Amino acid sequence: MTTAPWRDPALPAAARVDDLLSRMTLEEKTAQLYGVWVGAATDGDGVAPHQHDMTADHDWDELITQGLGQLTRSFGTAPVDPALGARALALAQRRIAGAGRFGIPAVAHEECLAGFTAWRATAYPVPLAWGAAFDPPLVEEMGRAIGRDLRAVGVHQGLAPVLDVVRDPRWGRVEETIGEDPYLVGTVGTAYVRGLESAGIVATLKHFAGYASSAGARNLAPVRAGTREFADVTLPPFEMALREGGARSVMAAYTERDGVPASADPELLTRLLREEWGFTGTVVADYFGIGFLQTLHRVAGTPAEAAHLALAAGIDVELPTVKYYGGTLVAAVRAGELPEELVDRAAHRVLLQKCELGLLDEDWQPPSPESVDLDPAANRALARRLAEESVVLLDNPDGLLPLAPDTRVAVVGPRAADALAMLGCYSFPSHVLTHHPEVDLGIEIPTVLESLRAELPDAKVTFTEGCGVSDPDRSGFTEAIARAAEADVCVAVLGDRAGLFGRGTSGEGCDVADLSLPGVQGALLDALVATGVPVVLVLLTGRPYALGRWHGRLGAVVQAFFPGEEGGPAVAGVLSGRVNPSGRLPVSVPHAPGGQPWTYLQPPLGLAGEVSNLDPTPLYPFGHGRSYTEFAWEDFSGPDAEIGTDGSYDLSVTVRNTGERAGAEVVQLYLHDPVASVTRPDVRLIGYQRLELAAGGAARVTFRFHADLSAFTDRAGRRVVEPGDLELRLGTSSGQVREVARVRLTGPVREVGAERRLRCTADVRQD
Repeated sequence: MTTAPWRDPALPAAARVDDLLSRMTLEEKTAQLYGVWVGAATDGDGVAPHQHDMTADHDWDELITQGLGQLTRSFGTAPVDPALGARALALAQRRIAGAGRFGIPAVAHEECLAGFTAWRATAYPVPLAWGAAFDPPLVEEMGRAIGRDLRAVGVHQGLAPVLDVVRDPRWGRVEETIGEDPYLVGTVGTAYVRGLESAGIVATLKHFAGYASSAGARNLAPVRAGTREFADVTLPPFEMALREGGARSVMAAYTERDGVPASADPELLTRLLREEWGFTGTVVADYFGIGFLQTLHRVAGTPAEAAHLALAAGIDVELPTVKYYGGTLVAAVRAGELPEELVDRAAHRVLLQKCELGLLDEDWQPPSPESVDLDPAANRALARRLAEESVVLLDNPDGLLPLAPDTRVAVVGPRAADALAMLGCYSFPSHVLTHHPEVDLGIEIPTVLESLRAELPDAKVTFTEGCGVSDPDRSGFTEAIARAAEADVCVAVLGDRAGLFGRGTSGEGCDVADLSLPGVQGALLDALVATGVPVVLVLLTGRPYALGRWHGRLGAVVQAFFPGEEGGPAVAGVLSGRVNPSGRLPVSVPHAPGGQPWTYLQPPLGLAGEVSNLDPTPLYPFGHGRSYTEFAWEDFSGPDAEIGTDGSYDLSVTVRNTGERAGAEVVQLYLHDPVASVTRPDVRLIGYQRLELAAGGAARVTFRFHADLSAFTDRAGRRVVEPGDLELRLGTSSGQVREVARVRLTGPVREVGAERRLRCTADVRQD
């Protein structure tokens, strides 16, 4: 085989793969279409629902004689020393390559939602915190660092980012998303993809598509999104990450829309993804998603039917382990129940990607390092920067923050002294280590309490938990009230515990009925406020919670979305004043627990009005966030203008830091379309720019709006730019407009497709 054309790196990759496929048996081709999950549990508290009946036993030595498509989570299944894990993975790869006729190793994949999900690897802030930072270049830098760590130990593919757009914050996986706006999700998610791919890692976009639109915010519930919502809200982040980010893999969603599961939908996975968008990479199943076509969706009566549906729709790889694409697939082809051309199509895509990764080259060698540091100082510094930028100061009406350096502080709450309060459900400590209590965290994670004591060494800081995260016990209230009464200020640190399938208050399968604070934390906050001592509320959560009950009664409110291993110092830095807060809300914060299943992207009838006594207006709108300095907006340039439906328009403003310390302002550009042929959101984000300004410093930002950014899906299902009046609104949030430019689009209705402009460019000039 060493002289065969498929081994020749000088030949085009497609020609090499064509030659290789022509030499393979059916069994060898199908072996490229599945992964194997070595060491995965099949019973006990740690397994996911249905995992026990979706995992089959295999003779490893026999299985790999035909080859192997993927190795599942060698590092993310149990705690393993990174260097030892890399050497073990290299050994496994050599065994796989040596067992088959062609010597082809597997693609090794891992989770990397908020950092490499491995023991001793950096735990970065969750994606919702990325959205709060409004800083795509920093997210790209993080993605590149994560990619380098994955490559260093022999991993090829990362199962991230999540590009679902939040539609109901009661959904448990809100923490994994970037926010409730498709433009923010698309731009930040694309930056992460660019970073990961620049390090040579295959980025996998998930969950394609509609998963976050599940009815009632229940995990895996049917998706109720209509055609236009699906096209204009759900799909754009994926399109942007493919076109601009270069993602090479997509993961099919678990959910179904209008009766068709995504994993069995050729309209989604083939016509749209490949034929319209031109995607040439691999589509992988979400874990056990092919089996769910038979067991949960009931659109297949047998394993062979499930495999046929998935393969025909366009799923190339079964993950996490083989059950439906192995012998079942071979038997179906042999029996004439499934055309071998479908196997060839998927195998060609898989092998083409392996060729791009160098796995078909004769000189391929896996890394086998003597030592590996997955949490170096540079990673921690990056995690700290992102954590600091993501903390949102929601309110500080009387300037209680920053805290005085010598004040008496009562720290109260179940999240203050717990390192896991910083981490989301796909971090290694929360995802895996909870099942290995004998193993240490592997990384240093300072708590808010520890960090605050370090930030304010001259302050007198006391602590009591007060209550648990979700249990009903109120016996700790008495001590909490006593500690607060003795202090000058009380810092209440409340929030979520990340977990899986009901073992947490946030995370996969941890959906909630309403947006009340978990457990009796709300009652604890009531008791603390009743002492009359000023209360600073610090929230460490995976979703927004209703805060209207305490509005006007709190000294300050600080929101952090699972800010990672450096989140404690970041939050404490905001409280002490070392950090000037600059985060902005990627999701709206509601008034009432049951009154905000809506996001800000609402047409007129979704807004407050006389037709209903329920007011869905958020307490703090999307994009909101305060600072310890002040910013003046000056010299706005946005004259009334007419442009064609294919034209562009510039608007500018100068932002000046008029305070006494450095800070960051986030200038946000929203589109308001007064009249359209279908109902449109009252406002939607189409551009933004984060400006870092020294005290007294100024910068002028110019946005270039193109008419393509006003496009939407019309009644006929076409994406069009319509003539008519538009308003371009510059503001500090979706609810606070500073300047308005009025633009009239003239000319014919223009249909646009994959060539349209997806983003608003921003040019920044320092004054």
